[in-house]
Amino acid sequence: MTQQTSPATHNHGSSTHTSCDHGHSHQCLDITGPAIPTGESHVHHSESYVLYEYGHTHYYKAVSSTAIPMECGGHVHYWDFYTTVDNGHRHHIKGFDMPAPGI
Repeated sequence: MTQQTSPATHNHGSSTHTSCDHGHSHQCLDITGPAIPTGESHVHHSESYVLYEYGHTHYYKAVSSTAIPMECGGHVHYWDFYTTVDNGHRHHIKGFDMPAPGI
């Protein structure tokens, strides 16, 4: 039996790296905010900083795609955004977050 979760009662985590720009990348560890209903689905907001590496950091603020159902009954979200420009460059971050139960 698949556990259904109210859209407002969950969040997602992710662990990824930024694009390689200016000769390096940064690790991006994230926990989204709570779900925000959008029609028959929902999205998540996220804002934070990538890890301080190579003498600097970058800030980001983004909104996910709507929920993408998984065969197992959970769902994920797709992210595609850029960090702020710091130290003369910025980084691109894209990919899926970690699954959460239900939608």
